[in-house]
Amino acid sequence: MIKKLIIALVGIVFLLIAAVAVTSFVAKTDCKVEREITINKPRADVYNYVKILKNQNDWGPWFKKEPTMKQEFRGTDGTVGFVTHWTGQSEEVGEGEQEIKKLVENERMETELRFIKPFESKADSFLILESVSESQTKVKWGFTTTFPRPMNIMLVVMDMDALIGKDFADGLDSLKGIM
Repeated sequence: MIKKLIIALVGIVFLLIAAVAVTSFVAKTDCKVEREITINKPRADVYNYVKILKNQNDWGPWFKKEPTMKQEFRGTDGTVGFVTHWTGQSEEVGEGEQEIKKLVENERMETELRFIKPFESKADSFLILESVSESQTKVKWGFTTTFPRPMNIMLVVMDMDALIGKDFADGLDSLKGIM
């Protein structure tokens, strides 16, 4: 009787491992989240404000979640290579850094996010600005990342667009209010 029970348990464990393995190879590994808003300011004005990473403390959602987080800065803000490093006490903020990787005057800013805690990962973030009119700018804010297998199984059970998209929408609303 015990022998049959052990064989059944081993079989169940084997099936669970096989299901996880198959799911990790079938599930997508890429994730993209973006939101946009129209701001009643010329594109150059919006660009000159958003390219300064320190300004994200005023409009981005994460500093508001933990305003006591420690921050360190390296380089010249608003230029390629500038890095902001943060250390928060909550898991929601964690620890990481953001580096400006590419700037296209009045059009685009690309950054690399390097998360350290609560888990290590990387993501590419972007702000894209498009003129709607001389006095209006559409701002798209988003990020892309790749989840390695088997961590990509999280994309099957978590709606990253809903989880992070709300933060992006809140940040863009704050940006619009500031501008």
